[in-house]
Amino acid sequence: MCAKPSTAGRTLVGCALLLLAPEMVSGSIDHKVPDETISPLIEATSIRGPYFDKTASKNVTALVGHTAYLNCRVRNLGNRTVSWVRHRGIHLLTVGRYTYTSDQRFQAIHSPQTEDWTLQIRYPQIRDSGFYECQVGTTPPIGHAMVLTVVEPITTIIGGPDMFINKGSTMNLTCIIKHSPEPPPLIYWTHDSKEINYDSARGGVSVITEKGEVTTSYLLVQRATSTDSGKYTCHPSNANPHTVVVHVLNGEHPAAMQKGSKLSLKTSLSFISVCLVLFVST
Repeated sequence: MCAKPSTAGRTLVGCALLLLAPEMVSGSIDHKVPDETISPLIEATSIRGPYFDKTASKNVTALVGHTAYLNCRVRNLGNRTVSWVRHRGIHLLTVGRYTYTSDQRFQAIHSPQTEDWTLQIRYPQIRDSGFYECQVGTTPPIGHAMVLTVVEPITTIIGGPDMFINKGSTMNLTCIIKHSPEPPPLIYWTHDSKEINYDSARGGVSVITEKGEVTTSYLLVQRATSTDSGKYTCHPSNANPHTVVVHVLNGEHPAAMQKGSKLSLKTSLSFISVCLVLFVST
């Protein structure tokens, strides 16, 4: 029992201790903290020193010949140094903002106002594809690897290199662009090196383009005539052009045309051979 109010001060203190939880008497107090309060505290205290913000450090797909950028965001860097290493051959590329490799296409970019350390690669080639690692000079060092994929877009026109179309039918040329990091902003067509005017007096000429991972451009020419024969080229703004030769047939058969051309070539070669024999004999 506790002492009466008239008891000395030290006795009151003793009573107060007895009224508290047994844990305090034994020398410890167990504060019940909600789990949601503990979790952020544990997370905050578990991060010591630099760490990578992986949401801002991602794999990159780049176009051949177009400058590529690999970004590395480092939190809590302090006075540590950031380096870039290429896994192939364990090649040290940059240390801080200085380029260490002899290949001057590589350069580290950093603004003091940010936590980003960016590796710039000028004129990338397919051989530059692979793993690159952003490293921080802690003990031991820590690193975050990412993949650079350098691609060269491929442009094809279905049915090439020669296409045979009947007079009066609709010409449908289908141009496909693959392996482009982004859809080409612009695609235009030429006929015999002249850009096609879709609003010309001829009429019946239109283009339909579907953009995506694979971009497709359709050139439609209605009521084809012999003047529509010739070379047609698809020009994507971020890929190489591709050309097909269109033959508008007026009752001819493609096989007969090809046979005739082969016969003409054979006749020409025979004529050249005869001329050479006559020249040597004289």
